[in-house]
Amino acid sequence: MLEDLFSGAWQSIVFGVVGVGLMAAGFGLVDLLTPGRLRDLIWVDRNANAGLLLAANQLGIAGIVFTAILTSYSDFGKGLASTVVFGLVGLAIMALAFVVLDLLTPGKLGEVICSPEPHPAARISAATHFGAALIVCACIA
Repeated sequence: MLEDLFSGAWQSIVFGVVGVGLMAAGFGLVDLLTPGRLRDLIWVDRNANAGLLLAANQLGIAGIVFTAILTSYSDFGKGLASTVVFGLVGLAIMALAFVVLDLLTPGKLGEVICSPEPHPAARISAATHFGAALIVCACIA
């Protein structure tokens, strides 16, 4: 019984580290897709558009990691591999969704996201990002 507790705690730590790593990769992805430094846009300039897109990205990645863990194989190694693979697939699908939305809309989406004025396109972009993550979640389940 105590062995199960320690095993579960260890697995929680490992999955947690992987999840935080994937969320950090999500931060990097949004930073890559938007002009300027994301950390400055959000924490210095207090840009609501960039903050909304990053929030949707982080929630989307967390949802993918959550779903992958929840539906995880009984084998820890396979479950961990599944979490990493679906997390990376989720990041790729979110990037694709951003690029497709950018192609379908006037102007450059990255510039709109960086605009200091709140813009409805930021909400659409955030919803597209989160929606892409939900599609990956459904594929896991």
